[in-house]
Amino acid sequence: MNMAITDGLVLTPPPFSAGLDLWSREDGTPGTGSYAGQANAAFVPADQDFGGCLELTKTSNTQKLRSYGETPIIPGLYLRVSAKVKAVSGNFPTVRIAGWAGASDNSNVSGVPQVGPAVTLTTYGEIVTVSAIIATGNRSGVDMPWGPTPVYGHFGLDLTGSNGGVVRIDDIEIEDVTGAFLRDLMDWVDVRDFGARGDGVTDDSAAFDAADIYASGNGVSILVSKGTYFLNTNVTFNNKVRFEGTVSMPDEFRLSCTRDYNLDTYEAAFGDEEEGFRRGLQVLFYFTDHATFDLSGRRVLLTRPVDVAAVAGMDKLVQRRVLSNGQIEAEISSEWESETATSVATYTPTSNAMRLTNVANVANIIVGSRVTGTGVGREIYVASKDVGAGTIELNRPLWGAAGSRTYTFTRYKYLLDFSGFVNLGRFEMTDIEFKCNGRSSGVMLPYAGIGTRFADCVFNSPKDRGITSIFEGCQGLFVDQCQFLSNEQPLRVQDRTTIALNVNANDPKLRGNRIVRFAHFAVLAGSGNMIIGNHFFQGDDQPAGVRRAGIVFTSTNVKTLITGNYIDNCYIEWGNEHDAEPEFNSEYSFGGLTVTGNIFTSTDTSTSFNYFMIKPYGPGHFINGLTFNDNVFRTVNGNIDRVEAVDTTHSTLDYSRFRNVVFESNAFNGVDQITQSPVTIQHDQNTESEVWVVDTAGFLPFGARARNVQSVVAEGGIRTVSNVLDYSMPYVEIEKGVDSRQIHVRWPRALKGRVQAVIRCDNPN
Repeated sequence: MNMAITDGLVLTPPPFSAGLDLWSREDGTPGTGSYAGQANAAFVPADQDFGGCLELTKTSNTQKLRSYGETPIIPGLYLRVSAKVKAVSGNFPTVRIAGWAGASDNSNVSGVPQVGPAVTLTTYGEIVTVSAIIATGNRSGVDMPWGPTPVYGHFGLDLTGSNGGVVRIDDIEIEDVTGAFLRDLMDWVDVRDFGARGDGVTDDSAAFDAADIYASGNGVSILVSKGTYFLNTNVTFNNKVRFEGTVSMPDEFRLSCTRDYNLDTYEAAFGDEEEGFRRGLQVLFYFTDHATFDLSGRRVLLTRPVDVAAVAGMDKLVQRRVLSNGQIEAEISSEWESETATSVATYTPTSNAMRLTNVANVANIIVGSRVTGTGVGREIYVASKDVGAGTIELNRPLWGAAGSRTYTFTRYKYLLDFSGFVNLGRFEMTDIEFKCNGRSSGVMLPYAGIGTRFADCVFNSPKDRGITSIFEGCQGLFVDQCQFLSNEQPLRVQDRTTIALNVNANDPKLRGNRIVRFAHFAVLAGSGNMIIGNHFFQGDDQPAGVRRAGIVFTSTNVKTLITGNYIDNCYIEWGNEHDAEPEFNSEYSFGGLTVTGNIFTSTDTSTSFNYFMIKPYGPGHFINGLTFNDNVFRTVNGNIDRVEAVDTTHSTLDYSRFRNVVFESNAFNGVDQITQSPVTIQHDQNTESEVWVVDTAGFLPFGARARNVQSVVAEGGIRTVSNVLDYSMPYVEIEKGVDSRQIHVRWPRALKGRVQAVIRCDNPN
């Protein structure tokens, strides 16, 4: 590299023959004195060694000689200033190259070295060359490292030592010597130096491998210079690599950039953002020394769904892998349109509750399709199919679809589709915005796998679903500190169809998320759910508006915590719609749910709105284990009747079998009837009677029966007709009255007074 040639820089100052008025006897800046007419300086036109030269008598302690010309100082440019000098007579001086470092404001940059190595003359007539290298960089071999501040210099030389000596100086030269530093400056090798053609046809993979081997042995990086390089096998760079050119390779082969594993590198390598993303994602599944594919904070525009298993070329991996730090956006494309098929099939729950048989046109039904039809619960999907047998495997049973009927199969399209993985465990997505733009859904999980994790992600405007599980790829799912922003926010609640996520398997952790105006936040079919610290709100701007469930449980014994959430203009629905035989039949009924420390709020709802709803799909069910405590309920713009209810669309509960149901320490604001169990009822008997009728008056949850009395305590004296204190001991009768919500306190005689009765809706053991 020579910038004097490539950029036309003029470096060498004018010769002495051009006039001594071009040479300063000071620092070379404008206005300083020149050597023109000076008694100690003369131009010698015909020196036997130099031709034309300057003869100079040393009269100052430091005799300066500087060009008035401003030589540019450019980062990356290395200048060598040199001069040939000989002593003619008198004392022998010391000679050194010197310069004046000028800043952009024409001031001197005093903090940098402005003199080079010194040489003392020792013999008359001996030609001595003095030189110094000046550059911005402080590299080995640079005599005057000036750093980034100087932008030009006035160069020449100094005579030091004893005065009185006479020297002759040949024309001073300044040359670009950057080439001498190329080995240090360019710490890379070019794949073309190892035989790569870059013509897009020749297989250059061997040359790429050779360049990588050389780079490993010599501690340098690799340059893929301009061109198109065809690679017909897997290629791995174990050294850093930079792409000016691009590569092409069949889909089944991988380019592994182990030291530059990020989206920027792969976009540069393949010359296309979308292809670079797919290729980088492909390699993630084969690395052993990298666990994270970094999108470098970049946006990736996708024109079609990414079938991750097809891109990876595998269907099983149980090792931690992470996709991180960027935005994945759905571009305008017809590839995002849902595909729908309609088919007749037979469902026999007693034979196989997870299978449809005799499926017509099964080949046209896409795995991952959502199944809808009469008797089909929410979030039922095609987990797999057997074309030869004409069967479909479902992710969950159907609650009311026995026999043959017509089903609709709708396949949504997802930005990232993992459904091709038979087993994918411990895959994580962190700091990703899935920008669906109302065109696509977000992520479809693998068929099976444990420990998939989403953290600090945003699901922005999914068309149909944020996260979908079609079978058990949701086992142990983590969704932490994510945002789900609906594409249907302007719509009325009852018109929305999008769902943030569903889970079929056990042990999901939904923590610290924010969910805005979906039809539902989560449809959860398994147990072991931990729902902690989320804020999900689903209201609209309608007066006395309809509200729908934020969380939907589809099985009875859920073993679940709902703690510290902000449940806003929606409710918790607990049903068993994923039960092929929804009637109670010697199984666990509704139980194992703890709802504690949550904030429930609603605005402009009808009085019949409830925050908690149990919806049995078959008869005989009851509650065995429900704790509802330390929650706060608050309505705005109108009261509601009560916070909890049973949806009797299909059936009701067996209130005679309630066990371990606790509603206590809740705060009710804007609720006409508070709910407690156990509840303390104060009964005042003003007229003497042997039977005191104590009514729970709607306090017991779900309008349940008065099944148990923990205590009856007299407050004040119990008196006879004659107003005489009576110390008799009463007994109680439970489940009295038309609706069994009363107890009878029976005395041995007609008495009056006040008692405090603690009544439960359940049998606590």
